[in-house]
Amino acid sequence: MTTLQRAPVLFISHGAPTFALEPGVLGARLQEIGASLGALRAVVVVSPHWQTRDLRVAITALPQTIHDFGGFDPKLYTLTYPAPGAPDVAQQTIRLLADAGLPAHGDAQWGLDHGAWVPMMHLLPDARVPVFQVSVPYDLSTQGAIALGRALAPLRDQGVAIVGSGSMTHNLSEFRGATNHVAPYVSEFTDWIRAAVLRRDVGALVDYRKSAPHAARAHPTEEHFLPLHVAIGATDDGEAATVLEGQTTFGIINMESYGWGLPH
Repeated sequence: MTTLQRAPVLFISHGAPTFALEPGVLGARLQEIGASLGALRAVVVVSPHWQTRDLRVAITALPQTIHDFGGFDPKLYTLTYPAPGAPDVAQQTIRLLADAGLPAHGDAQWGLDHGAWVPMMHLLPDARVPVFQVSVPYDLSTQGAIALGRALAPLRDQGVAIVGSGSMTHNLSEFRGATNHVAPYVSEFTDWIRAAVLRRDVGALVDYRKSAPHAARAHPTEEHFLPLHVAIGATDDGEAATVLEGQTTFGIINMESYGWGLPH
């Protein structure tokens, strides 16, 4: 019988869908981490590409690969990530959320959007570990995202890895195509967030909108940043973060990511 060790938490900046074809330094690092992980029961992903009115948990047995984007390399639309779902763990997750005062509904239709399958292609490329998603409610706040992560945290002791999939910076209104020039505000915002994460300043991260430099420019809307708060909420007090280096794509989408409880 396989012994399940306590599973890790990750915040992965999945960036543009092209990350599936262009793994860069972050993709290579995720492959290293995935290869070093012990047996996992499942992976739960919180992705900004599944926004709902109320909190939902995917109970799909065979989730389809969702190509929820347009105008990219045609090869992207041929990619699939055929991981099974985890209906039993999903139902347990619904009970955990209810116990934490966060009622959720099961969703038997949702598959894996690109916020889930793109990073998972690098983290666990063989697609054998079951994967399911928890949605991001439209009205989720930073404090609410922390609470959501805390509610999910007990899954770690049952071998379920928790992945918040988002983006360190995400202002697509500034997209101008390929460039080697990194906008200065992207670096300044990323540096501030990294320092707050490494010193585990949860209060500063909850109030980042008021304190972090260029916060509103880095994230005109918050859905791509809230998965970081979910990930932090799922970690223990005093649990140190590991920085996972990621380049900046298109000059504006920073891919820096973090891990907690990673194998040494």
